[in-house]
Amino acid sequence: MFYSMTLLSSDALLGLSKKEKNPNKRVRLLAVSLYFDCHNRAQVARQLKVARRSVNSWVGEYLAHGLAGLEDKPRYGKRSALSDKQKQQLSRFIDNRSQTDKGGRLTGMDIREYIRVEFGVDYHLSHIYKVLAKLGYSWITSRSKHPKQQSGVQDAYKKVPSGNDP
Repeated sequence: MFYSMTLLSSDALLGLSKKEKNPNKRVRLLAVSLYFDCHNRAQVARQLKVARRSVNSWVGEYLAHGLAGLEDKPRYGKRSALSDKQKQQLSRFIDNRSQTDKGGRLTGMDIREYIRVEFGVDYHLSHIYKVLAKLGYSWITSRSKHPKQQSGVQDAYKKVPSGNDP
């Protein structure tokens, strides 16, 4: 069998595994390194406490594609029910609503209802907080201004600086 790329030695792979930040890739590098040391995939699998089939796959990918074969593959999941445009609209709604003078809070239930009415998507409440996190929001929000709040009255209650204050 002819390989178009150069394969690294067991020690070089071990060195790369020690420097690797991605834990999944670190295990793959270590598995291939151990395989080159003992040439027994079942033993490598037992030592690393992974499936033998995984070790077979990793070694095969490395032999076929070199280090590129050990990179993480793209992971596909369910597509979001909201488009990017809808997510931008939701962000604008949250920003505008949080800056109003009406008072009160914008809760997960409020956001859920907005999404249901505006976009026709019915998310579970726990998923609302995941959507918010992906948009860069936290479930802990600041309280908006109370409608009867007056800055002049607040200033009267602030501490008057004395000569000893820094």
